[in-house]
Amino acid sequence: MARDVGPGGPALGGPARVRLSDVAARAGVSLGTVSNVLNHPERVAAATRELVLGAIGELGFVPNQSARVLTGATSNVIALVVLDVMSPFFMEAAHAVERLARETGHVVMLSNSQNDRDMEAELLSVLGGQRVRGVVLVPAAGDDDVASRIRGKLPVVLMDHEGVDDCCSVAVDDVAGAGLAVDHLLGLGHRRLGFVGGPRDLRQMSQRALGMRTALEAAGLDPGTSLVEAYVETGMGIQAGMEAADRLLMEGLPTGIVCGNDMLAFGVYRTLSRAGIAVPGDVALIGYDDIDVAADWIVPLTSVRQPTQEMGYRAAQLLLEDTSDPAHVHQHVRLQPELVVRSSCGAR
Repeated sequence: MARDVGPGGPALGGPARVRLSDVAARAGVSLGTVSNVLNHPERVAAATRELVLGAIGELGFVPNQSARVLTGATSNVIALVVLDVMSPFFMEAAHAVERLARETGHVVMLSNSQNDRDMEAELLSVLGGQRVRGVVLVPAAGDDDVASRIRGKLPVVLMDHEGVDDCCSVAVDDVAGAGLAVDHLLGLGHRRLGFVGGPRDLRQMSQRALGMRTALEAAGLDPGTSLVEAYVETGMGIQAGMEAADRLLMEGLPTGIVCGNDMLAFGVYRTLSRAGIAVPGDVALIGYDDIDVAADWIVPLTSVRQPTQEMGYRAAQLLLEDTSDPAHVHQHVRLQPELVVRSSCGAR
């Protein structure tokens, strides 16, 4: 079947162009309903939306996106900008954003800021030029004035970051999450703990370290003597975890270590194992995020689980609400983590 080639019509002598009216007739709905499915899918009931999308697929109708943008129609493209597209955590969140997009007739454009503010600014500028509907953004590390970085740009929802007045946000209570890890280690008898983090000015890392200090103080311990912190400014993966573990070995290894994410924990494990230090026999190890492979690691990893799917889905949902409802009020959603106990602490 022919495809919509825009205002200029089909090539001379080509097959007839499939029009909105054809889609409406096939689906048994009005032209306005078809238009809403294409431009404002959140306004259409799910059953009707599926009916129209089915007719679009059967007829081979392809909307001309350029023409839609020029006529003021809302784009059906949602942008997602994360710190690292190689991170299993961000990929799980991306799948949740994509799920919501698919349910509402949108597509997702994924970009990687590489945790660099200049690259983030460039991406936001380019995405603005592409007239995407809006951006789900995981802000890069740096100054905390995220509002100034996004002000005047296209609609933004912050993900995995606390909110600012200018936009919605969905984050997890990282202070509470780290506190869960500390309480678990203290309950096992550990009194000298370590924290392994990525870039120190990344909000997630600073909040998790704060959570450890807060929990230690609540237990009557002095973080200055009971906590050693090791940060790697260049990354948050296995190699960074190995580097941080080397530092802890030189400074005096704590008996319980909490890592800013699971990949860092895998790196710590690798260095300790090569040094002949057993996990959990000599050192208890806890990760953060509870990515899929954590349960299947050499020693199944105890980890602070984030509701990653819920975070990504909710962030995309808020973006669509913000860009379709003039009366929308910005919301700051804070989700709660949970500790998943496995063998790496010796508790099971």
